[in-house]
Amino acid sequence: MVRTSVIGCGNMGSALLTGLWKAGGHSVIACDLDPDALAAVADYCEETTDDVSRAAEADVVFVAVKPDIVGAVLSELDLSPDQTLVTIAAGVPTAFVEAHTDARVVRIMPNLAAETRDMAAAATGDLTDEVRELLSDVGEFVEVEESQMDIATAVNGSGPAFVFYLIEAVTQAGIAGGLSEEDAETLAAQTFKGAAETVVQDDRTADELIDAVCSPNGTTIEGMEVLWDSAADEAVTEAVVAAERRSKELAEEFADE
Repeated sequence: MVRTSVIGCGNMGSALLTGLWKAGGHSVIACDLDPDALAAVADYCEETTDDVSRAAEADVVFVAVKPDIVGAVLSELDLSPDQTLVTIAAGVPTAFVEAHTDARVVRIMPNLAAETRDMAAAATGDLTDEVRELLSDVGEFVEVEESQMDIATAVNGSGPAFVFYLIEAVTQAGIAGGLSEEDAETLAAQTFKGAAETVVQDDRTADELIDAVCSPNGTTIEGMEVLWDSAADEAVTEAVVAAERRSKELAEEFADE
């Protein structure tokens, strides 16, 4: 069994802990200075601690903290070349982390769906079989080049918020049409979930799937005509580009460190 620790039990760290617990078969230590954060994840790990040196005893150490405190955490971690350090902080280059540790370094950008084991993640660096297994147990991941991490951060790291926005828009349309809030949200969310799963499992492209559900003179094509005539796709693209730009700006802050 691979001993694993997660330093930082905020939104992403707790999602990862919960997902690994649901997967089963993992020995995980949760580390955070906030006792409330530790209490919130106590049921999803083998041990909680506020001692970074205790977390450093694991085979695989996840650092899931804000970018501006990554340096401080790394300075407290004394890891060997036999260990693997996995960083989750947006915009923190692999080279920066490698300069502060003797461990193998993997940089990933996951998302909150790790909690339900539906995570999408991009990974780069020295991925071991152990790390691949951990990531696979909480969702899907792709291996990319370091230069692609900023756009991956925008697509799958920030992407859930964009989807939540669209789900809320569809939900509100359902409510306006007479559905209860609970029913509208259930139908909207499950529809996005099912559509996403179809894209993942079906060999057809998204455009081909749109054609498949657009019967001539039917309701779907009537709605799609509105979207095709709008700038909705451009707005979504601009949101992704903005998130990518911010990731690059964060990376620049570490360039001279």
